Amino acid sequence: MAFSEISRNVRLLLGQIHRCRPAVSANQTARCMSQAASRPEPSADENEAVNPTFVNRNPRNLEQMALAVKDRGWKTTWPHQQCYHRLMFSRSQHHVTAQVFSSDSPDPVITCSTKEWAVKKELSSTNCVAACQAVGEVLARRCSQAGITRMVYREIPWTYRSNAVQSFRAAMKVGGIALSEPRRKYVGT
Repeated sequence: MAFSEISRNVRLLLGQIHRCRPAVSANQTARCMSQAASRPEPSADENEAVNPTFVNRNPRNLEQMALAVKDRGWKTTWPHQQCYHRLMFSRSQHHVTAQVFSSDSPDPVITCSTKEWAVKKELSSTNCVAACQAVGEVLARRCSQAGITRMVYREIPWTYRSNAVQSFRAAMKVGGIALSEPRRKYVGT
């Protein structure tokens, strides 16, 4: 009884489809007979409309164009505050640490150290020249992932010439980080 009822419903459905659809010739397929949905024509007013409020989704946009204001700080302050990002590199008896500070925050934005297990396990010593180079490579990668490609690095003059500091600087430059910032541009009004 159930089978006869199903076959009856199928026959009724096929009959309705056959009646509603025009006959298809041998060279025409159902796909050729389908029509695309009509699209409404855009009005000129929609194209000309401008949003009255603009939200800058990239707050570092002016900084990257060297148009943002640099905080000058005091002339006697060391290290100088007149930068967007500042790199601090330090070596202790046991470890090497590098930190990137933003001009408006006392906390580091990005850090890298030989205290981290991922860096430490690849090194034989955590305070040698190779450790400084490894920290420079890792920090350069993290900075480029964060979108920071330029920063100020002012080292104390008597430590600047050491092999460790030079290998750190070279690793940062090879990683695509410029260790100087452009001068601020002043736009005339």
